[in-house]
Amino acid sequence: MKNLFLNKPIAFSTMAKPIGSVCNLNCTYCYYLEKQNLYKQISDFRMKEEVLEKFIKQYIEAQQVPTVSFVWQGGEPSLLGLDFFRKVIEFQNKYAGKKQIENSFQTNGTRLNEEWCRFFSQHNFLVGISIDGPEALHNQHRVYKNGAPTFADVMKSIELLHKHRVEFNTLSVVNRMNSKHPLEVYHFLKQIGSGFIQFLPVVERLALEEPKDGLKLVHANSNDIAKVTDWSVLPEDYGEFIITIFDEWVRKDVGRYYVQLFDVTLANWVGENPGLCIFSEQCGNALVMEHNGDVYSCDHYVYPEFLLGNVGEKSLSEMLMSDEQFAFGSKKLQSLPQYCIDCEYRFACHGECPKHRFETTPDGEFGLNYLCKAYKMIFEHMHPYMQFMGDELKKQRPPANVMQWVQKMDDKKTGKVPPSKIVIGRNDPCICGSGKKFKHCCDGKFQF
Repeated sequence: MKNLFLNKPIAFSTMAKPIGSVCNLNCTYCYYLEKQNLYKQISDFRMKEEVLEKFIKQYIEAQQVPTVSFVWQGGEPSLLGLDFFRKVIEFQNKYAGKKQIENSFQTNGTRLNEEWCRFFSQHNFLVGISIDGPEALHNQHRVYKNGAPTFADVMKSIELLHKHRVEFNTLSVVNRMNSKHPLEVYHFLKQIGSGFIQFLPVVERLALEEPKDGLKLVHANSNDIAKVTDWSVLPEDYGEFIITIFDEWVRKDVGRYYVQLFDVTLANWVGENPGLCIFSEQCGNALVMEHNGDVYSCDHYVYPEFLLGNVGEKSLSEMLMSDEQFAFGSKKLQSLPQYCIDCEYRFACHGECPKHRFETTPDGEFGLNYLCKAYKMIFEHMHPYMQFMGDELKKQRPPANVMQWVQKMDDKKTGKVPPSKIVIGRNDPCICGSGKKFKHCCDGKFQF
């Protein structure tokens, strides 16, 4: 198997955790809070200035593309204070050369104020706000250390972001509770002005025995006896959640609101790079760096066995191109069960994230994704719409034309438009939902 970066410019992501897993919240489903157990000997999790400078210098030098994108996450990165991020800008300016620098800042949104928002605006930070829906749904899991709700403080931060014209997107964790309220969540996110919406299905397994390393949430290949947590989303619920939102989006919001899952699905449908590791054929180009410079294979694989090294001893390029990281990235494809290899929608999900592959296939092979049933539901439902949008892209027309096409289909079903007024292009996806072109399916036999 060829290396991901062979014969093409190197461009990769390294998510920086400059304060490790330290956070002012105690979210029920957070997979990262317990990572403090990896650094029990450390009391101060603030990234030291020398580590920060090495990281920024190495990261910029390693990228062989004109734009370098930094991602700052945690824990809660705002706990470091503004002076830390002023130093970030200073080092980026020092080492940027002719490259353009972009910054993304993922926050729980409870600590932003006027000064933070002015800084974001001045330096063109893209801010990611973690919010799970309306107040009752959000406060179910996203609470302070003392159990107090966070929704009101997050909304104040969103108001400030709007006031200072800071670009922001939203990250919503889809869990067992809010997954049952798809339109309530979607309408709320649109209402607060989220133009780019990310849905992250939470799937975690809890070790049934006390682990030696203190990490109770296990990865897919762990030998620990574990069970899926009570807050993890159920596959059928996640499937219905996404389908319900898609049905509204494809009728009203294409081109107006961007839902990450829909964008990357369309990319895979037309054979383009989806730009999201979980739906790529291979992974391994999204590293994560802890506060002390330790680099791991992936944000969801911060475990001792996936430690690649430290920026104080090895360069990011060296760790990215290492045999260990190549093996990690290529295993995504190599470990696919035959059931997935034979699946008609393999091209759309590529087995999704290896973190979720702990189930067995119908014929007993290990490695099936926990969310397989959800994605089969989703892609089967999306099939005719994605086919139409893909055809529009090939014709250099906007995918948003799908809304007019869907309106025609809906009018047929409700009888609002007389059959004589209905026009279906022979190369359009068939209304029956087969995914075939109309001329190869129901042309001449469809009864209105």
